[in-house]
Amino acid sequence: PVVGPDERVAICVERSLEMVVGLLGILKAGAAYVPVDPEYPQDRIAYVLQDAGARIVLTQRHLQTLLQGTGTVPEGDGDNGCARILLLDDEGVYAEQPTENIGKDETGQSSRHLAYVIYTSGSTGLPKGVMNEHRGIVNRLLWMQQEYALTPEDRVLQKTAFSFDVSVWEFFWTLQTGARLVMARPGGHQDPAYLGQAIETNGITTLHFVPSMLQVFLSHLKKGQCRSVRRMVCSGEELPLALQQRCQERLPSVRLDNLYGPTEAAVDVTWWSCDPAQTEGRVPIGRPIANIRMYVLDEQRQPVPLGVAGELYIGGDGVARGYLNRPELTAERFVRDPFSEEAEARMYRTGCLLYTSPSPR
Repeated sequence: PVVGPDERVAICVERSLEMVVGLLGILKAGAAYVPVDPEYPQDRIAYVLQDAGARIVLTQRHLQTLLQGTGTVPEGDGDNGCARILLLDDEGVYAEQPTENIGKDETGQSSRHLAYVIYTSGSTGLPKGVMNEHRGIVNRLLWMQQEYALTPEDRVLQKTAFSFDVSVWEFFWTLQTGARLVMARPGGHQDPAYLGQAIETNGITTLHFVPSMLQVFLSHLKKGQCRSVRRMVCSGEELPLALQQRCQERLPSVRLDNLYGPTEAAVDVTWWSCDPAQTEGRVPIGRPIANIRMYVLDEQRQPVPLGVAGELYIGGDGVARGYLNRPELTAERFVRDPFSEEAEARMYRTGCLLYTSPSPR
C-alpha cells in the first residue's frame, strides 16, 4: 500500500530493531507515525487505531493476536474496512520493495506535514492525538545538536517508551548525527540494575531520566559505575534540587540538564544546565530553546509584570498543529499569537500558572 504526507501509519512493536526500521520507513514514505504501546489495554489500542484513521499497522508476529482482539484489524486476509497489518519481522514484507532512495520531491513532503501523532492521556476523558509537524521536531533536534554536539563516538541509550515524545530525540538525534543508538531491552527502562549494566556494557555517553526514575537509579548505582556517561537530561517531572545535588555528587563528571516541554510543543521548549553551586531554591526550567518564545500572560493574554502570577503560553516553531479530530479543543488550546509578526502564528496554552521572576543568569 502507498502512503503519503499527513497520512497516519500506526506502529505497535516492542523495543527492537524492527521498531527503528518501522519508524524510519514510515517517515521515509512521507507519512506520519502513530506509536501504539503493546502494553496498553486493548480498549486503548482500539481507540487509538480508530481515532488515528490508520489504514496500516506495522507490528511483530507475536503481537498479531493482541491487535486482532481490538476489532480494528482483520482476523483474516481481507481488509473488512479495517487497518491492514504488515509484519516487520517477516522477510516477505521486504522482498518486493524498491531499494532506491525516496526523495521528498517524490513524496511531496514539506516541513508543514505531520511527522508523528502521539496520544496523551490527559487528566480526564479520552486520549488526545497531538499532531506534530516536521518543522517543530527538526527545530528541536537541530537545537539539541547545537547545544550538546553529539559525535559518532557517542552512544545514546534508547529507553523511553516510544509512545512518549522524549523517545523522538533519542531515536532521531542519535541517528542523524551518526552516533550509536543502543536499544534497551523491552521493559528494561523500569529496571535500575539492568540500566546500570547496560550503560556499563555499552559505554553509554548520553541518556534521559524522568526525575522519579533517576532517584531509583541513583539508589542502585554502585561506586565508580557508569563513568562513560557525559550527558544526562531530565524532563517529564519537576527536578528537585536535592535530587540534582545527589546526582552531581554521585556522577560529578556528568553534565546534568533540566528540560521542560509538553507533547503539544515538540518535546521540549526550555532548558537549564544544572549548577552544582546551587544550594537553595528550586531548579529552574530555564530559557527557551532556539526559535521558541515563552510568555506568561494574564486573562486578557497580556504579559504580567515580575512577581505576578500568569498562565504559561508557548509560541514559535515547536507548536503542534493541534489535536487530531478535536477542532473545538484545538481552537481552545492553540490560539493566535499576537506577539508574532507571522499572520498565522499560534501559541499553545499550557494551563500552567507560575510567577515571573528575574532571570537567575
